[in-house]
Amino acid sequence: MQIDVIPEMALTAQDDSAIAALLDRAFGPGFDGRSFFKQRHHLRIVARRDGDILGHVALLMRDIRLGARLVPIIGLAEVATDPACRGQGIAGALLTEALTQARASLAEFVVLFGDRPIYAGHGFLRANNTLTYALLDDAQTQGMKSRVDDGLMILPLRGSAWDFQARVDLVGHLF
Repeated sequence: MQIDVIPEMALTAQDDSAIAALLDRAFGPGFDGRSFFKQRHHLRIVARRDGDILGHVALLMRDIRLGARLVPIIGLAEVATDPACRGQGIAGALLTEALTQARASLAEFVVLFGDRPIYAGHGFLRANNTLTYALLDDAQTQGMKSRVDDGLMILPLRGSAWDFQARVDLVGHLF
């Protein structure tokens, strides 16, 4: 298995199409032929075997508000493994590389929305902060929303402390 790190601007049309097909296989309909769900990302990490993309994770960098504080984060999105290849360690290898990339950045936290045990196994903690974010569905802005999302998980980097009581403004959409 080969792990490739691809900046979004260097993504080829072939890889973009292969990622879109993978996301459809992994998550079902809803991506409408796109290689992203809400919006394009900053970095893609893919797992390949014999040139075929078998796994994917997307990273984005953004500053969010954690209470009054503006903090840089890495958002993890669209962690996917081809259903025919699950259980082979692909998602774990992708997450390991994603965390390596995050630690090399300015980010204080890695943030994701998910509920799989693999995330806790990589050190992510569940958080129940109230979130404010832009509703972005079907590649269209639909408004703003504030709510608690029970899938919010965070991983502190560099000893930063997450304020579990603070309101969180994602300064953009969910990822």
